Amino acid sequence: MASKLVVLCAALATFAGVSFASAEEAAAPAKLPNVVILCTGGTIAGSGATTTTTVGYTAAKIGCDTLVDSVPELKKVANVRGEQVYQIASESITNDNWLKLSKRINQLLAQDDVDGIVVTHGTDTIEETAYFLDLTVKSKKPVVVVGAMRPATAISADGPINLYNAVILAGSKEAVGKGVLVCLNDEINAGREVTKTNTSTTDTFRTPDLGMLGYMQDNQPHFYRASTRLNTTDTEFDVSGLDALPQVDIVYAYGNYNSIALDAFVKAGAKGIVHAGPGDGSVGAQMVKPLQDARAAGVVVVRSARVGSGIIARNGEQPDDKYDWVVSDDLNPQKARILLMLALTKTNDTKKIQEMFWKY
Repeated sequence: MASKLVVLCAALATFAGVSFASAEEAAAPAKLPNVVILCTGGTIAGSGATTTTTVGYTAAKIGCDTLVDSVPELKKVANVRGEQVYQIASESITNDNWLKLSKRINQLLAQDDVDGIVVTHGTDTIEETAYFLDLTVKSKKPVVVVGAMRPATAISADGPINLYNAVILAGSKEAVGKGVLVCLNDEINAGREVTKTNTSTTDTFRTPDLGMLGYMQDNQPHFYRASTRLNTTDTEFDVSGLDALPQVDIVYAYGNYNSIALDAFVKAGAKGIVHAGPGDGSVGAQMVKPLQDARAAGVVVVRSARVGSGIIARNGEQPDDKYDWVVSDDLNPQKARILLMLALTKTNDTKKIQEMFWKY
């Protein structure tokens, strides 16, 4: 009886000019997305002396294949394969590492058989790598950066569930066009906005003021907002032909600080300086002249703040127009450095660079 009903439905569909899936097609499982996991080291690939070692462990010890194979549940949610791009603790990240990673991601995402990318990464600089990729990846396909706060050998290691969630997110339609994402602790944050806020707890990643984008729950992403800043294919930055990035350094303000570090950076060839000031990007009176001198020597000066959140008011604490300085909007110093490096690959015009800080 059932087979006759299928034939009758097919006949009626043909008569009406409508195409229906066969019973076999309707019963077929959903096609799994193809997700490539690019491994770079970090705590998620770390190893401790005992199962209770959560500090003093060695990062970047476990290879990519072992890391992927340790979470067999991944194969139920995506067709996954791993690739070791490099193997380091992320405090040792370099500009060369960023360029290599971004170029490889762009190569992979240009392939029709790749639906998304997961990058396993150390948490110390995960926010910088995520923002660099947010500005330089040339695809709207999902890119998710993931890490862990406990080594793989620890009791209740957070790496496996973080990796599992990241793969689901990278293979989801919901993540398309959202920019580069950071996914840990069941939370989804924008690569541009997220920052590490605690030295050791698993809920360390936060987005001050603006809040996270959504949650991972029930094996699926739940988005509640999206970043409005331009990213990925909508930026002007293309690293495909770059072999190096301009030198940009950060000068950190504190009580009784002086120009020794600034002068050394300029002498060493810095093309840009990010001043991490207190409050609203304030500059100590003793540092105004040295920063003016740096600008006069052709160094682009960006005022940022060490406080962790908030917008830097242009012409607020300092007459930025008069001094030809740039303000970082709400980017913290380490992310302002990322954008300034990329901006300097396009122009030395401070007005154009300021526009980039408003856009990205």
